[in-house]
Amino acid sequence: MSNVSRRDRAFEPLLPIRLIALDLDGTLIDDDLVLPERTRQAIVGALERGVAVSIATGRMSRSALRYARELGLTDPIVAYQGALIRDMPALDDGRVGRLLVHRPLPAAVAREAIEWTRSIGLDPHINHLERFIIRAADARAEDYSAFLGGRAVLVDDLLAWVRRPVSKVIAVSEGPIDESVLHLARERFAGRADVTISHPRFLEFLRPGVSKGAAVRWLARRAGVPLGAVLAIGDQFNDLEMIAAVGHGAAMPDAPLPVRAAARYVAAPLGEAGAAQLIEQLVLAPPADAARAVARLAEEARELRQTA
Repeated sequence: MSNVSRRDRAFEPLLPIRLIALDLDGTLIDDDLVLPERTRQAIVGALERGVAVSIATGRMSRSALRYARELGLTDPIVAYQGALIRDMPALDDGRVGRLLVHRPLPAAVAREAIEWTRSIGLDPHINHLERFIIRAADARAEDYSAFLGGRAVLVDDLLAWVRRPVSKVIAVSEGPIDESVLHLARERFAGRADVTISHPRFLEFLRPGVSKGAAVRWLARRAGVPLGAVLAIGDQFNDLEMIAAVGHGAAMPDAPLPVRAAARYVAAPLGEAGAAQLIEQLVLAPPADAARAVARLAEEARELRQTA
C-alpha cells in the first residue's frame, strides 16, 4: 500500500515533545462527534506546557474549527489532508482563519476522478475551500451537512461545476472500500493525483504531493521544531505519511495494518481515550517517566506487529 515503513524513518524520537498533530475522526472523536473530557484535558495540559497543537484532518477547516475552539488551540488547522491550511481566527465570530496554504487538484483530473469513481459504483463529491458540493438529487445531503457542520451546496451537474481546480474529490462507498480499489486508483492516477482512504467508506483524490505528512513538516518548520520532537496520531491511510514523518508517530489500534506498521506506537482504543493516554505518558509525565514510556510503548508496538 505504501513504500513507507518503520525502517525507512529518518527521525528518532526526541524529548521533550514540542508539537502535536492530531487526526480528528476516529482518533479524537467517535461517531457521536463528542470530544471526550479526558482528551480535552490532556490537550489543554500540553498547551499549558507550551506545546504547539494542531488538528490535521480530512475535513474542511470550518468543520474542524469547533473542536479547535473547544480545545483552545491557536496553531493552524490542517484541512483536506493538507491541501488547505488556515490560521486559527483570533475572534470567534463565525469566520474562518487566514488562508496559509492551498494546493488544489487540477480541474481536468478532478473531472476524471468523478467519472472513474462513478464507473466503479462510488458516489463522488467535491470539497473546495469551505464548500461541500454534491448532486442536488443526493438523498443524504442532510446527513453530510450534519457531519460537516455546514450546509452542502447542491448542483445539478457535478462535472459541469468543476471548471477550475478544486481542493479535493471525495468518493463515498456504501460499505468499506477494499484496499484493492485504492491500489487501482493509485495506479490509474499516478503522477496526476495522490489517492488515499480517509474513512473506511471515503476514497479521496488530492493534488500530487499533498498529504498530512507534508503538512506536518510545514508546521514543524513554521514552529522551529525538529521532526523528532513531534507527536502525530491517526487511524487511517490518510494519516500514514504524517505518522511516518515524525519521531513519535502513533496509530490507533483499529488502523489498517500498513498504518500500524509505519507507527512507532499503537495507542489504546478511542473508547479508552487512547490519544489522551499517549499525551499523558509522553508529554505530561515527568521527563524520566516520559523517556521510559517511549521505550515501553515502542516495544509494545513491536510485539503487536509480530502477532498481527
